Amino acid sequence: MSPFVYQANPARVVFGAGSLQQLAREIELLGAHRALVLSTPEQADAARRVAEMLGTRAAGVFAEAVMHVPIETAQAARAEARRLGADCAVAIGGGSTTGLGKAIALDSALPIVAIPTTYAGSEMTPIHGITEAGLKKTGRDPRVLPRTVIYDPELSLGLPWGLTVTSTINAIAHAAEGLYAHDGNPIIALMAEEGIRASAAALPRLATDAADLDARGDALYGAWLCGAVLGAVAMGLHHKLCHTLGGSFNLPHAEVHTVMQAPEAMQRVARALGAADAAQGVFDLAQRHGAAVALKDIGMPPDGLDRAAELAVQTPYPNPRPLERKAIRTLLQRAFDGARPQVA
Repeated sequence: MSPFVYQANPARVVFGAGSLQQLAREIELLGAHRALVLSTPEQADAARRVAEMLGTRAAGVFAEAVMHVPIETAQAARAEARRLGADCAVAIGGGSTTGLGKAIALDSALPIVAIPTTYAGSEMTPIHGITEAGLKKTGRDPRVLPRTVIYDPELSLGLPWGLTVTSTINAIAHAAEGLYAHDGNPIIALMAEEGIRASAAALPRLATDAADLDARGDALYGAWLCGAVLGAVAMGLHHKLCHTLGGSFNLPHAEVHTVMQAPEAMQRVARALGAADAAQGVFDLAQRHGAAVALKDIGMPPDGLDRAAELAVQTPYPNPRPLERKAIRTLLQRAFDGARPQVA
């Protein structure tokens, strides 16, 4: 076996139906007393219920999280945390809300408790991103990694079917990166394959019964593993393109991941999906369950493809194939059109 380095990101995970009831205990274990509860406007009621559950341990609610964490929203949340004297943040929702919590932690080092209601996996990574002047800038910092993650399948029962599918594909895309990252290793590969298997296997069961609590739990389990994989390796072309498309053109993050699939056919991904080809297997999984598979269908303007290709090659980063503008522009065109991936 080739030599490698493996470093696990520290995290405490509380998993299981009804585990939201453990939130007050988890905040107490952090030594915190005033939690600012974060959410999107759409999940404001859930955030208020969490605040009511916490009672005197809740400092307040900030329900203004939006996709890609605009700098203005991050600044407003940071100011609100200071005004209320918050000593921790509770992020309930998907990647947008977790991302806002990370923006607060990056500025203040406040500990975060993440309560995912989608399969974004952001809660398991030290990756942060803030959008300013139409550009999404990402980075890694251990301060933004949530200290505790509460996975409660009951909280995802109301997740719309479309978001269930795209969020699951988003998770699979995270794990796929770990299988071709230059700093991957056998441990990460095992986690990636199991995460892909669990995520893909949950979708057909949820298509039959969206209220299947065991399937919801399996989807969260898969998202946990897939997110942990992404948090442990360097991001490649797939994820960088998704951040570029999302931050610069305000496209929904999970949907972009569903459309944009890396072209390499990877044996482990294919095996986990039960498909002959990895990229085609993910494409077919998304299409079979009704997800959009073309950038044009999720709001990407055709005249933005050239700009996206330029932005993608501006900052060098590790990738299995050289970053060539012409090749990336061709990839983006195929994704825009919704073409089925070609066999590598």
